[in-house]
Amino acid sequence: MPDSRIPLYLITGFLDAGKTTLLSDTLNMDYFNDGQRTVLLLCEDGEEEYDQQFLSQRNCRLVPIEEQEGLNTEFLQEVDRRYQPERVLLEFNGMWPVDVLRKCRLPKTWGLYQAIHVVDGSTFEMYLNNMQSMFIDMVSEADMVLFNRCTPDMPLAGWKRSVRAVNRMCEIVFEDSRGEEIEVEDILPYSLEDQHLVLEDADYGIWYLDIQEHPERYVGKTITYKAQAMTGMKLPRGSFVPGRNAMTCCVEDIRFFGFLCKYDRARSLRKGEWITVTAEIRWEHADVYEDEGVVLYARSVEKAPAPQDPLVYFR
Repeated sequence: MPDSRIPLYLITGFLDAGKTTLLSDTLNMDYFNDGQRTVLLLCEDGEEEYDQQFLSQRNCRLVPIEEQEGLNTEFLQEVDRRYQPERVLLEFNGMWPVDVLRKCRLPKTWGLYQAIHVVDGSTFEMYLNNMQSMFIDMVSEADMVLFNRCTPDMPLAGWKRSVRAVNRMCEIVFEDSRGEEIEVEDILPYSLEDQHLVLEDADYGIWYLDIQEHPERYVGKTITYKAQAMTGMKLPRGSFVPGRNAMTCCVEDIRFFGFLCKYDRARSLRKGEWITVTAEIRWEHADVYEDEGVVLYARSVEKAPAPQDPLVYFR
């Protein structure tokens, strides 16, 4: 059944990331320039300003929100009552915590249709180094991450991996200064032509993300890599999880990433010990996934020394 609720389009991003330009271009599209009553909730004044005549011609009412305390359930209900919108656009202030949105209940007739996070490629590294946790927070719930003002010499593949580590399902788009899309190929440190892949310590994060996005590339191959053995009573009998701890944004956000591995001597492994595992990669149903997923079938498991840097970095 189609969703009959009033669609809300959420645009997040740091100051001058290009949110206003994106929304102006969006309102110019035939799909949006259809005369529907549109409310644009503006949470910050950026370098670009909206043309009031442009908005009026598109039946769009601009409603500013000066303080983050002003974005609340009561305010949204008043917007719904006063303007009776058929569509809502929200340009969120990138310096406000995302919890402002999480605590804000939408009117019953509204529904979040799409969340887009906009990134200025020319300032991305600066924001990532100084406000990484805020970036991760916004990206984790985005349906699309749009990098604009990009150039081919930027480490776009690395940025893509950084986003994919946080949000595996979102669409990632790169555009140049003219708004033309840039195709970004994944640069892998190994050859997919090989039937047996041997990962270096630094390659684990790249492999983990790529196999989740493109499992068909790996099914039937054999892989060898160094990992920690995760064991536990909740895992199926005769199995363990060889994986690595990865830092997705900061020291406080370290998580274990790995895949279920069938191994008839799994009970002989100690939790957390370092091993080198060689296994065949399959794609099949597993209860721990609640669906189909990557399942490894161990051919050999040997004890190994810990790597010099045990953490994985998705960049």
